[in-house]
Amino acid sequence: MFFAQSPDDLATKEDVISVSGLEFMQMMLAGKVSGPPIANTLNYRLHSVEDGRVSVRGTPPFAGFNPFGVPHGGWYGAFLDTCLGCAVMTGVPKGSVYTTLEYKVNILRPVPADVEVEGIGILQHAGRSTGIATAEMRGLEDARLYATGSTTCIIMKRG
Repeated sequence: MFFAQSPDDLATKEDVISVSGLEFMQMMLAGKVSGPPIANTLNYRLHSVEDGRVSVRGTPPFAGFNPFGVPHGGWYGAFLDTCLGCAVMTGVPKGSVYTTLEYKVNILRPVPADVEVEGIGILQHAGRSTGIATAEMRGLEDARLYATGSTTCIIMKRG
């Protein structure tokens, strides 16, 4: 997997709609299309992709910490929005795209700076116009639950 370094590195609209969402996510994991630059900035990456399920792994970067020495809530939000959105993308048909309508994050405890976490996003529903997913963020080594999230996305035909 590689991350876009400029707008020219991003997939084109035609690249996205020419395959199903699941195929697109698999292409991203395989390095055939770029990953989003925000994932590189915030130190997380796509780890696995299946139909209706994705895994994202990462460690909060120090630059993402708040004045209290723990990850800023925005880091949890971006990480989980990625898990949730990618899970929805696996259910998007060829010729369509999605975008987040709303998401909710519950932070249970701070992720220590040296702890790698895994977010598992699970697709709950992908219909003609909406997608719904849930996610959990757990420590890779300790399996502690650090945060949960849910989303509703809009699925749109493009052509």
